Amino acid sequence: MTAEILRILLLLAQLGFVALLYLILMRFAGSLLRDLRSAEEAQISSRSGIGRLSVLESPADEPPNGTTIALGPINSIGRNVNNTIFVEDDFVSANHAMLTFRGRSWFVEDQGSTNGTFVNGHRIERPVALSFGDELTIGRVRMRLDR
Repeated sequence: MTAEILRILLLLAQLGFVALLYLILMRFAGSLLRDLRSAEEAQISSRSGIGRLSVLESPADEPPNGTTIALGPINSIGRNVNNTIFVEDDFVSANHAMLTFRGRSWFVEDQGSTNGTFVNGHRIERPVALSFGDELTIGRVRMRLDR
């Protein structure tokens, strides 16, 4: 009789161990799903950006007139296709300007371009803080910084 009790106890211990393994696996799977969902939400919010550039005028139509470009914290602007914001214009340098978000403000900095970078019609020589609604001119392309 003690052998039967021992077998029953062993079977219950095995079933308990299997149940514990399933519980651990289910918690692990739930944790992975939560991480995937939060990563997806972060990707969606990063696509919406922390600011936008609205293209007001673009003679070569690259970027197209009326386009809204979502901005990340660091944005390179120029004629080189590896820039964050590609601008097809003969008056734009390959690496023309940098648009960065620092603290609570946007800053634009000319990268030694030949034709210069303009904010609200004024040529800039050093990094300049931007406000929403300011116009940025790169070559012949005019863009406005929006929320």
